[in-house]
Amino acid sequence: MDYKPLCNTKVNGVGEVKKYFTVGEAAKAVHATSETLRHYDRIGLVKPSRTDEWTHYRYYTEQDIVRLNTVRALQVMGLPLQEIRKVLEYDDLEKIIDFLEQAEEKADEKIAALQYSKSKIQLAKADYEGKLQKRQAFDDVFLKDCPERVILLSDTLEAPALDNLWGYLGHFYDRVPPDLKEQFSFEDLAGIYTAGGQSRLFALCTRYAEVDGLKVLPKGRYLCANCTEESRERMLGELTRIARTEYGAEPAFTVQIIVVSGILHWNYEAQVWAGESRAWSASESIQAGGRLSGEECPLGGRRNSSGAP
Repeated sequence: MDYKPLCNTKVNGVGEVKKYFTVGEAAKAVHATSETLRHYDRIGLVKPSRTDEWTHYRYYTEQDIVRLNTVRALQVMGLPLQEIRKVLEYDDLEKIIDFLEQAEEKADEKIAALQYSKSKIQLAKADYEGKLQKRQAFDDVFLKDCPERVILLSDTLEAPALDNLWGYLGHFYDRVPPDLKEQFSFEDLAGIYTAGGQSRLFALCTRYAEVDGLKVLPKGRYLCANCTEESRERMLGELTRIARTEYGAEPAFTVQIIVVSGILHWNYEAQVWAGESRAWSASESIQAGGRLSGEECPLGGRRNSSGAP
């Protein structure tokens, strides 16, 4: 007698069609393996509704898949298979419902515990990211050889803002007496000079005459680092510490070059004097935590050679 494979549907009575799933299809539906479903069958936990007597192929109904999903969910909660089988064998449906409600409450507790753990992990991650940023900031410390620079300090402006950065050099030309304006020109940049606990914005002079507010920045080697508004004070403190401990300098001032990085945003290049210029060794570059620059200190920008704002 020729054998024909069992179809996936079977007619039971008038108009009733029952759909069957192979073991592979059922396993895929509940995110398990075919071997797991065979194990459930062997221990009597979830038996397929139909098993072909010739091939012994297992066939599952939609109700079987509901039971499989229940078993999988309870397993995730840590219940042993024997206990799950005992519960599902209850004849009293109210007992089964009560058990599943308790399981649902435990699931909610586990979810809350996992969310709490996730929040702690996120806090720890943020802390380590902050430490990494600090380390990267230190690694970016570098040396520059800078010539003597003459700057003109503002008499009123202490910190950069949108209104004073717009038309910035005009403020400094207005600060110069009218009869001396033709003797002044400035580099196209902005910066902050801090000494004795007081900060003032400045312009770098390319031509100048003797007026109040001029300040000479000595030539020499400067420890430098790029930083944001949030990290600026910390980075200046770190550069000052390195200048003292690694180079024996006692910086009396700091310089912060304003680097515009967008229409409404700017960062800084912090500079701290670390001593007179000389030939540097590779070990000194490493002590400074960064790379060695033997070039003349570029403050950036283009030079405005005219004497007018």
